[in-house]
Amino acid sequence: MNVLVINCGSSSLKFQLINSETEDVLAKGLCERIGIGGSRIVYKPTGKEKQVIESPMPNHTNAVSLVLECLTHETYGVIKSLDEIGAVGHRAVHGGEKFSKAVLITKEVRKIMEGTIELAPLHVPANLIGIDVCSQLMPETPMVAVFDTAFHQTMPQKAFLYGVPYKYYTDYQIRRYGFHGTSHSYVSKRTAEILGVPKENLKTIVCHLGNGASVCAVDGGKSVDTSMGFTPITGLVMGTRCGDIDPEIIEYVAAKEGTTAHSVMEVLNKKSGIYGLTDGIVDFRDLRAGCDRGDEACLRAMEIFVYNVATRVGAYAAAMNGVDAIAFTAGIGENAPTVRKAVCEYLGYLGVKIDDAANDAGEDDSIITTPDSKTKVLVVPTNEELMIARETVEVVKSL
Repeated sequence: MNVLVINCGSSSLKFQLINSETEDVLAKGLCERIGIGGSRIVYKPTGKEKQVIESPMPNHTNAVSLVLECLTHETYGVIKSLDEIGAVGHRAVHGGEKFSKAVLITKEVRKIMEGTIELAPLHVPANLIGIDVCSQLMPETPMVAVFDTAFHQTMPQKAFLYGVPYKYYTDYQIRRYGFHGTSHSYVSKRTAEILGVPKENLKTIVCHLGNGASVCAVDGGKSVDTSMGFTPITGLVMGTRCGDIDPEIIEYVAAKEGTTAHSVMEVLNKKSGIYGLTDGIVDFRDLRAGCDRGDEACLRAMEIFVYNVATRVGAYAAAMNGVDAIAFTAGIGENAPTVRKAVCEYLGYLGVKIDDAANDAGEDDSIITTPDSKTKVLVVPTNEELMIARETVEVVKSL
């Protein structure tokens, strides 16, 4: 079965067409600047030349239509007709408490998803648009929603409840949800495979470090705690997000600057984190370059980021009463050996001993600790699209 994986953002659309039997990627790409002007699709069919097509995409309907045209194109297409797509797997950012696994999208499911818009107003509407457009263009093809929050539905109440009036949870669903669940799920399972240990017997901490970053404690294959909370702003210091702060800061800054809490939240989401600490740097490659130059702001921001990750790892080692493996993934986790080493320098109490040569090489699916390291540390590239495809197939096979 060929599975089309769709990941809709507010002005972008990422996609992959995956053969679920071989798990080979037949084609992948990105639609950029949807509804903005100057839109284009970057399309990469496996075994054929990459295509960059500039085309008006005033909305997601046009974007999905262009994706399907590319996939079936006479010259650079990879399938002859849409009939060769057995299912579409949609990345869905928020499933609230209703969904603990991937589900077939029905009218009822879609209605429940609409109810999560207020929990993730920037993401859920875009997810729904992608679902609606694909349903219109491929009405006979099963549509499956795979939720970022689903993997974390195994967290116990002691981990997901906040110290606020309990009615805030029962009436308004205020709790820790966690995100990056598809990535944490894939990487924790892949870690068990690499180590040759059943996931049920493994305590793993996954460090998903990118512009958005989170850490997850996975005990016996189940998420038991994670750093992101009610929204993705909490937890670690990130590219533009502040991470954990004292909530009183919001009212305090609003009063000092004569603005609103909403305006302060905009700053905490979009102009804080590494961006705020360095007065404008978001890309970690630029941050590392600044550190290499000895830039004081960059060095300070890097130290804060590393400390955030290391202390969260320590907290989750305590939460699980031990840890067998720590896996680094995502853009920074996979490509920044200096960050990995700096984090691990805090972890001597866990018996972590880094193999500098292995860490510097940073090969995919590799162990970067010495043979006598009590806790194994790995570099495991995330593959959210493959995980979405796998979960989509499970849903379709159960129909």
